[in-house]
Amino acid sequence: MAHSSPSSGIGLHSPHLRRLWLLCLVAFAVPLGGCLFRTRPLERQFSNAPLKTATQKDLIDYVNQQAGKVQSMLATVDIDASAADPKNGRVTDYKEIRGYILARKPDMLRMKGLMPVVRNTAFDMVSDGKEFKLWVPPKDKFFIGSATGDNYQPDKRMENMRPQYVYEALLLPEIGPECPAPNCEIAVLENGYETVLDSRKHRVEQPDYELAVIRQGPQGWYLWRRIQFSRTDLLPHRQRIYDLQGNVATDANYVDYKDFGGFSFPATIEIDRPRENYDITLNILKLDINKPLGDDQFALEQPPGAEIVHLGMKPGPGEDGAKSGDPGK
Repeated sequence: MAHSSPSSGIGLHSPHLRRLWLLCLVAFAVPLGGCLFRTRPLERQFSNAPLKTATQKDLIDYVNQQAGKVQSMLATVDIDASAADPKNGRVTDYKEIRGYILARKPDMLRMKGLMPVVRNTAFDMVSDGKEFKLWVPPKDKFFIGSATGDNYQPDKRMENMRPQYVYEALLLPEIGPECPAPNCEIAVLENGYETVLDSRKHRVEQPDYELAVIRQGPQGWYLWRRIQFSRTDLLPHRQRIYDLQGNVATDANYVDYKDFGGFSFPATIEIDRPRENYDITLNILKLDINKPLGDDQFALEQPPGAEIVHLGMKPGPGEDGAKSGDPGK
């Protein structure tokens, strides 16, 4: 039997045969599909704004320097708030509330809101970082509770608001010393993206910097907060504060930075509390930084005849858990 040599013809695995099969497949595929390829719009649209750069140390230094500069503040604000009731599927809006905020480090805060038009007191609340007091004249109730304890009431709305939450969102705290120092914190830099509006009001993605701040809790290390910096100005535009279980407790957005007496500060601060289903927007009308504030300006006494409500506290003998005597108990 005659055998053909490899060089005398086209073998089964010849490159010529493979190319022939490929051409045949293309010839059959084009009539069936119309085209081998198709184009579609790019799903992610990116911003073309000029971006600034910074190192992890630059961002940490900025947060700590700004925190060191501001020791107290006195602000006149317009307050908009919303409280949702998921059970009934309704949202209650509180609009046009003129307010005043006093803050003094390390943990003092007082926030007072006035009713629209008549300007009577809608609420008045104070906190020293340990205990908070809330006076609600329209309900004639005076609330007392732990500033850091879990006093969440699913059946309540704005009664879940706490001065400490506003304080933490208003004044970004310093990032603690590097470990192994006492009360140390670990800051990790992430190059991420944020959604912004371009000049045509289209939603686009833009690179940002995010500092994840980790601290040690009772059960070990946990994510405490995440600070988001815009790459257009390198200023903090968002801060998320987490609980020990890793849930977002406070989501604060900082908008429209302005100069207040030589201090760059956001003119609008949006504070969202997802668990309690309420949010607060503070529009700053006037701001005085490092103005001396005395202890008497943070004093809130029980109004005569007001119903005392202790949150997270066991009632004393003869008390029904809603009313009590001396608020100092």
